Amino acid sequence: MKKSPPTNDAIVTRLNRISGQLAGIIKMYQADCSCVDVVRQVIATRNALSGVAKELLTDEASRCSRERKIDELEVILKELLR
Repeated sequence: MKKSPPTNDAIVTRLNRISGQLAGIIKMYQADCSCVDVVRQVIATRNALSGVAKELLTDEASRCSRERKIDELEVILKELLR
């Protein structure tokens, strides 16, 4: 699956931000921060990862649609709707 540079850069930017969120969660946990605060950050990070996954699948669905790869498109759409 090849991406155009702008899309790739946006995904990498988002993944780097998520990486920073994970580092922050580790620091919070090690600093014995409130469990509720740590869990809130875990949930926010999980949602951010889900957003990246959805964007990747959407981009791939568009590619399959353009290339008329219907079998692949069906699999991707099922994953998106999960």
